[in-house]
Order: sequence, then structure tokens, then C-alpha cells
Amino acid sequence: MSYSMSDLLQLVVAEGASDLHIRVGAPPTIRVHGILHRVEGPVIKPEDSEELMRSITSEEHIQSVRERGGADFGFAFGDAARFRVSVFKEKGNFGIVLRQIPTKMLTMEEIGIPPSAKELLYKPRGLVLVTGPTGCGKTTTLASMINIINEEREEAHIITIEDPIEYYHKHKKALVTQREIGVDVPNFAEGLRRALRMDPDVVLVGEMRDLETIDAAITAAETGHLVFGTLHTTGAAKTVDRIVNAFPNNQQEQIRIQLSTVLQAVISQLLIPRIDKPGRVAVFEIMVNTPSIAALIRDNKTFRLNSDIQTGAKFGMVTLDSFLIDKYQQGMIAREEVITKAQDPTTVLQKLQELELAQAGTKR
Repeated sequence: MSYSMSDLLQLVVAEGASDLHIRVGAPPTIRVHGILHRVEGPVIKPEDSEELMRSITSEEHIQSVRERGGADFGFAFGDAARFRVSVFKEKGNFGIVLRQIPTKMLTMEEIGIPPSAKELLYKPRGLVLVTGPTGCGKTTTLASMINIINEEREEAHIITIEDPIEYYHKHKKALVTQREIGVDVPNFAEGLRRALRMDPDVVLVGEMRDLETIDAAITAAETGHLVFGTLHTTGAAKTVDRIVNAFPNNQQEQIRIQLSTVLQAVISQLLIPRIDKPGRVAVFEIMVNTPSIAALIRDNKTFRLNSDIQTGAKFGMVTLDSFLIDKYQQGMIAREEVITKAQDPTTVLQKLQELELAQAGTKR
């Protein structure tokens, strides 16, 4: 076989790639700054993909791939890097995707999160949601937040429930317990229920993907814990709707009332390719729960949340669309990215045209 997993992972680390794809019928492919690049060399044959897969996978995970069609786990490449690995069956062959987990914990300033979000880390209780599509940096943002709590809150016991564990946290001022799905606990909902008996102050739920987990997270936040969770939604209104709609109709009013009291904030993020230099920049929407926002959630008027976020700058709020326009004005992202990623493209286009007219006027 012409490829060794060690050489491929070395290449990923050297190139600063985020992902490595191993697929039968194509050469190994790496993703750098959001763009896929094929590695020079022959295409991978079925026996190659199986050999590469076996070089990093335990018998237990191979069994899971055979029985359930896939397995996810964390993998350390010596001291050079850690990877989140997804092994799966595709047309009867093995496929692998390895996502590189940055070893260096970024600060909130380096990620670009507005300073107002830092206040959320000192709340005694409540639910803080970090949302956005897959691969938008939610895990990195949460790891940064947990790291600050770990460094600054000596009274805190932090419990993380992850699938798999990506960033390892050492005990600093706080005490950190990290539990992995499938290794330490069977699923998120069970992990949350057990966490409540472990004297926690802060709980991180890697993914709120089902009714049971969402329900357990709301209960944990209600009973006096600060809970961080993630959802694959973009924007505060869609996030609130997604949580409420996970419940049966007869429970939705009750959930709206609970959510209006426990929700502290929704932080939505996207990663956009930069045009000023190689790389990507994070853009955010931040909604902080004020009495006005709580009333809109309670009364099922989420369609009006955006106007509250627009006028909530003094509470540390910012809309995704204004953040996008800001990054465009700084010359960091392309105009078309602003329009395609905007939540209200028509209004954003109008604003861009006004800005461009104003700029043209000043140049005369």
C-alpha cells in the first residue's frame, strides 16, 4: 500500500488541515481553510481503506461499524495532535474522516467572540446555547469558555459529557470531570441525569440532539446549575423553535415558560472564508435573555426576537447580519458571503447598497 496513516496525519498537521478524508476510488483528501485538496498519489483501493482504518481503530469500534454502519471516537497522534474520527461503511467499503482538534486552547479574543459573552461564564445557573452548522467551531468556542471557568472559578465542579471528548481539560482552579459517550456513559440524557448526582456547578452537554437530552438539560438548568449545550441551528429564533418543537404539542406551552426563565443566552456562529489572508473568520449572533425576550419566548412570538436583538446592544446583543456587514466593511469577507449567509438577505442587500453609495459619495 502506498499510504501510511502516520504519513497522512503528519501531512494534516504540517498543512494545518482541519480534516482528512479516506475514501475508496479517490486519493486521500485534506481540507485546508474550508477547501478540499487531493493528496498526490494513487486512488485508494478497498483493501487500502481497510488497512488504514485498522491502523487506528479498536476491534470494538470495528464491530460497531459492522453492526451499526459507523463508529465515532477520539484518537491521539502522539503529542502532535488529537483527532475526532468517524469510521463508516460506504458502498460496502470502509470510509474514514478524521477532524483535527487544535491542541492549543484559543482565548475568546482569538476566536473573536464579543466580550459581552464572557459575563455568561459567571452566571450561577441557567442554559447557554452555542449553535451553528457542523464544523463551525462550536466545540472550540465551548472549550474556550470552559477553560476560562476552569482558570477563574475555584468553587466550580465542571462536568462535560461529550461524544467523543475533543479538548482535554486539566484541573486548574476548578475541578473537571470529562465523560465520553459509549466509554463512560451510554448517552447524553443518561450522562446529564447522573451528572446531577455528582455535585456539579457547570455542565457541558456536547450535543442536545433528542427530546430526552433537551428535557434533561432544561431540568439541570432549572435546578441551579449553569448548563452549556449545542444545537445545529443558526440564529436565536430558530434555536428556540427547535427546542420547543422537539416536545409533543401538549407540552410546548409549558416548555416555553420553562425556557423563558432558564435560558441565559443563545450564541450562534458561522465560519466564513477570509479574503484578506488565508483562513476563516468566525461571525456571531448573540441573544441575551432580557424580560422582553423572555416574554416573546413565553408568548410564542419568536418571529419578533430579531428586532429585540437589533436594539439590544446595551445588553451585549448583536445580530448575525450586522456582524457580517461589519466584517465585510473591515475587508475580511466577500460581499457574496454576506448576502448568502445573512438571515434577512433583502435588508442586508439594501444596507450594502447604501454603504456603497455613501462610500462612492465620499470618494468624489
